[in-house]
Amino acid sequence: MAQNDKPVHEIRLGKVKAAIWRNETDSGTRYGVTFSRIYKTDEGWESSSSFGRDELPLLGKVADMAHTWIYQQEGFTHRSTICHYFIRHGAMIRLRRCSG
Repeated sequence: MAQNDKPVHEIRLGKVKAAIWRNETDSGTRYGVTFSRIYKTDEGWESSSSFGRDELPLLGKVADMAHTWIYQQEGFTHRSTICHYFIRHGAMIRLRRCSG
């Protein structure tokens, strides 16, 4: 997925982790995210891409945090073309017009 051996950013809540990867392309920087659940065995720490019922709310929160982090990174490089939105009570409200 990425050109680097390590993610550029990681987010963890409890057992759920997001690894954010930077990929430089001809079209510019792209980000990808992998999600994992960590757990301990007798041999040490392991990870899985499978999530149980009780981990799904954490997965959603970690995914949202990863999205926010990527959005902020892109905002610094593409500030003139980004729209700023605020989500309130399930509705998306535009706070500022897009330029560019």
